[in-house]
Amino acid sequence: MQVTRRFLKDYSHDALAAKQLEGLQWSIAHAYAGSPVYRERFIAAGLQPGDIKSLDDLAKLPFTSVEDLRDGYPFPLLAVPHEQVVRIHASSGTTGKRKILSYTQRDIDTWKTMFARCYELAGLTTADRVQISVGYGLWTAGAGFQLGCEHFGATALPLGPGMLDLQLQIMLDLGATCLCSTASMALLLGEEVEKQGLRSSLKLKKCIFGAETHSSKMRKIFEEKLGLEHSFDIPGLTELYGPGTGLECQAHSGIHYWADYYILEILDPITLNPVAPGEVGEMVVTTLCKEAAPLIRYRTRDLTRVIPGACACGLGLPRHDRILGRSDDMIIYRGVNIYPGQIASVLGKFPELSSEYLIVLRRREGLDVMKIRVERRRGADPDEGLATAVAKALHKQLQARCDVDLAEPGELPRSFAKTQRVLDERNGE
Repeated sequence: MQVTRRFLKDYSHDALAAKQLEGLQWSIAHAYAGSPVYRERFIAAGLQPGDIKSLDDLAKLPFTSVEDLRDGYPFPLLAVPHEQVVRIHASSGTTGKRKILSYTQRDIDTWKTMFARCYELAGLTTADRVQISVGYGLWTAGAGFQLGCEHFGATALPLGPGMLDLQLQIMLDLGATCLCSTASMALLLGEEVEKQGLRSSLKLKKCIFGAETHSSKMRKIFEEKLGLEHSFDIPGLTELYGPGTGLECQAHSGIHYWADYYILEILDPITLNPVAPGEVGEMVVTTLCKEAAPLIRYRTRDLTRVIPGACACGLGLPRHDRILGRSDDMIIYRGVNIYPGQIASVLGKFPELSSEYLIVLRRREGLDVMKIRVERRRGADPDEGLATAVAKALHKQLQARCDVDLAEPGELPRSFAKTQRVLDERNGE
């Protein structure tokens, strides 16, 4: 489907490269002049802003990481006077204090334009009513979805997460046509819609979802239960403005990212060298016009890959795959490195199973034990051999043995936000 391009821009390869080089040179000069942290890093690397003469010089620049955000708390990487900061957002890390990021008015304006592109790429119009069911407050999600929706010109219905009865009431009474939520909440709403027999009464056609990794099976289930024509995966990272830095198009063959606003590198998380085109690696980003807290080769820890070639939707901006996991989410089990996404991929091959699962890790008599709890699909016939078949398939894929426990439909906990997939109790035993 061809979409209007009031906010979307397209570039030839050379024009995009020129845009990126101009932005990279500005960002390095800006960071050098305004941020003591960056200036010290560049000097230690023997670099001056004038040394950046081509995009290949990006590889000379030092990396930035989440540790830099924690070490610089509460205003890490700040490159402008405090008087120019108009907003802050924060996200919680796995340990330590929150990661706080500052925004100038220009940063806010950039963010709302990027997000408006997302609504446009999803095929929305100003006649759409967008139910925003993600978190508000310090987190970037609610503010970003609403900011972009209003800039785009659609009607925002800002509910936030939770409140299942209210979500359904507003969805029905106000005729929401687009839901913005996590995949877990979309599933929860879909199950409730199915339970109450409401699908034929909904005007919902599209869903923009993100904030957590998801399986194809999970996505298919909530699409069917909500009666959606399309759902769109959206990436989001507080350090990189927040959600809205790209979106899956209606061709559903990867996420177009706004390469005129940031440079994306895919690197091996161990060697930090570029991976081969199309291979999975860690997403590393460099902003091109971010004022308050610019990012220079920031290691996101998110795992994805660049998708080569042209997209069927006709938009020439480059694409990356959905976020496949995080390099720091790796489970080390009996000497084997395992990502939760590998387990989800195996479970997705069994039509008798739902999309919901929980990985439980324990230690017994000095030996690690893994149990996978996974729900049967509602309506599926009980099969005594199913657990054994799933365990064999997991062993073949993971090269490690685990137990499989089949749960009844709806037995595993649901979430309005990110569903917990791994329960690691090994340190407590």
